[in-house]
Amino acid sequence: MPYRAPLKDFRFLFDHIVGFDCVTETERFAEATPEVVEQILNEAGRMCEEVLAPLNRAGDENPAKLENGVVRTSPGFDEGYKAIAEGGWVGMAADPEYGGMGLPMTVASAVNEMMSSACLSLQLCPMLSQGQIEALEHHASEELKQTYLTKLTSGEWSGTMNLTEPQAGSDVGALRSKAEPNDDGSYNITGQKIYITWGDAEFLPNVVHLVLARLPDAAPGTKGISLFLVPKYLPKDDGTPGEPNDLRVVSLEHKMGIHGSPTCVMEYSGAKGWLVGQENKGMAAMFTMMNNARLGVGVQGIGVGEAAYQHALAYALDRTQGKAEGTGTIVEHADVRRMLTGMKADLFAARSIAMMNAVAIDMATATGDTSWKARAALLTPITKAFGTDIGNEVAHEGVQVHGGMGFVEETGAAQYSRDARITPIYEGTNGIQSMDLVARKMMDGGDAAFALIDEMQAMIEEARKSEDALAQAVWDATEALRDATDVLVAQDMQDRFAGAVPYLRAFARVLGGVAHLRAAVKGDAGRRALAAFYIERLLPEHASLLVHAKAGADGLYALTLDDLAAA
Repeated sequence: MPYRAPLKDFRFLFDHIVGFDCVTETERFAEATPEVVEQILNEAGRMCEEVLAPLNRAGDENPAKLENGVVRTSPGFDEGYKAIAEGGWVGMAADPEYGGMGLPMTVASAVNEMMSSACLSLQLCPMLSQGQIEALEHHASEELKQTYLTKLTSGEWSGTMNLTEPQAGSDVGALRSKAEPNDDGSYNITGQKIYITWGDAEFLPNVVHLVLARLPDAAPGTKGISLFLVPKYLPKDDGTPGEPNDLRVVSLEHKMGIHGSPTCVMEYSGAKGWLVGQENKGMAAMFTMMNNARLGVGVQGIGVGEAAYQHALAYALDRTQGKAEGTGTIVEHADVRRMLTGMKADLFAARSIAMMNAVAIDMATATGDTSWKARAALLTPITKAFGTDIGNEVAHEGVQVHGGMGFVEETGAAQYSRDARITPIYEGTNGIQSMDLVARKMMDGGDAAFALIDEMQAMIEEARKSEDALAQAVWDATEALRDATDVLVAQDMQDRFAGAVPYLRAFARVLGGVAHLRAAVKGDAGRRALAAFYIERLLPEHASLLVHAKAGADGLYALTLDDLAAA
């Protein structure tokens, strides 16, 4: 079964689950009518099914290569990228002043999920550009905007993010790249960056890099970091690419998955760049791009999971084995049903959370309301971590549905598992997302979390009218989450960090339960059955997770390092 865009799921979520009507009622997004959104999703879905999905296997089997300093991409990727750019899908949410569609992030996220399902390796290229576009819209000078935003928004040029160095991974403050000021207001950038997604490609006329570097005499750590725009080719007066800049791809990483995406080691040897934002405030500007990318990566995980689920379902419907009744295929076996139903239920929960997150971003953009900003900030690490964890779990289960054939590369099941594995790692590991949730996102004493729990409970009370048994189980879970949040905000930071990952997972489990409960009320018999499976069989996981979340750090250090190393 080839990939099919889950358009019905998105329509159901928008109409009944995530409150998208609030977005379209704002003046900012009033033009995103149901008819317009329907047309956009249909067109994007068709492109993903017909153009991008056929490229997925070619990207895995024919990785990007570096030949004589030129990055050669996988077969068909140039035409696939052309379809993305010409369709306007790079600039979906970008400012119309620079050629963007100005669509809600909710709609853009749905399209990004579909592109991720179809071909994650290629989707990474426009996703990085989208993050850079947002960073430049918020922080760049008007001159830089005029020179670069139209080209980036149209997809004619692409953008990257350069943070990591060989000695500076999650500890960005350890970076050593330097920026020396020039008399004309530009800077010379020197240093090496690693893990640069889509750092170059032979079909791109220009690649625009956002690079973190230090000015002379800058303070140590993250307080002394500035952000610079560094193009591969210096634009001429007419805006076309001119002289090559002093930067290059020195190697490509050989990776477990996403083989079609060139992950570059970049060398800057006095390359000319321009300051984005204020001196020594580079992290603030870069976080605009990173937060955009964290939502995007959460959606990527869901997208790969969706593709893996569809692949596994097709196999289960076709594979004959044993004494299964009915069709005689393995889909009739109870354990295969358990796996497939769990995959579908988890994907709905993760997709619901991601779309709630996008709605909060849209409402914050449209209204400037600080409560919406707090909601978006709270949901971003949950979306990223849960979406990518579920993507990995579903892809892993997809291999299991195939049995021995899942371990054989020719079936394609293993590729989804290999491709998905990076998503809990890049754009901030899921451990870091969880620490962010319990630290920075709880600096308000848990106010944003409690407000969301209050809202969930109001939804549950409404659902009691028709689904009392399911509603009670979800209510109990929200009460347990409230209690754990109370405990968490009273703990010191080390104890919070010790329980951060299970706390985030539990929060997501409960959010997923509320989404499924609403689906049971608003949907057909199939959606109610799926909701009952989730609430009765998956939601109870929250209880053990919250025990772990509240346990503190002492138990983690009870074993000495010698104990850990003992055979």
